[in-house]
Amino acid sequence: MHTNPRRTLALAQGAYFLATGIWPLVHMSSFLRVTGHKRDVWLVRTVGALIAVTGATILSAAQRDRITGEIAFLAAGSAGALGAVDTIYTSRGRIPPVYLLDAVAEAGLVALWLGLSRGQPQASIHPGHFGPGPTQSPMATP
Repeated sequence: MHTNPRRTLALAQGAYFLATGIWPLVHMSSFLRVTGHKRDVWLVRTVGALIAVTGATILSAAQRDRITGEIAFLAAGSAGALGAVDTIYTSRGRIPPVYLLDAVAEAGLVALWLGLSRGQPQASIHPGHFGPGPTQSPMATP
């Protein structure tokens, strides 16, 4: 059986994002015990919901083996953004060092997506290449 490394990576990242995004939504007290006190709990819930939706989207695409350029860009870009926030705000003392664990995971995800995109134009993750587009509907106007 041939495995698709992009699908495997998307399954793993989708599950990770879904789990970490849902965590503060379903059990805020344990989330705060691990990550520290937060002043704006509504913001924690908002970010958690967005991460969960991103994870569910990546996971859904992986389950269907439809890892388009858009999905790869969403996956790598989200991981890069979250990792940068973790690193910057930990270094400034705004969030606790436990967030550096997530930064390491996010950096690994970015590195894996970039590695998988090398030498495979269809696997490109830059925003200028989103893979094959949908076929045009006969009802579409030129």
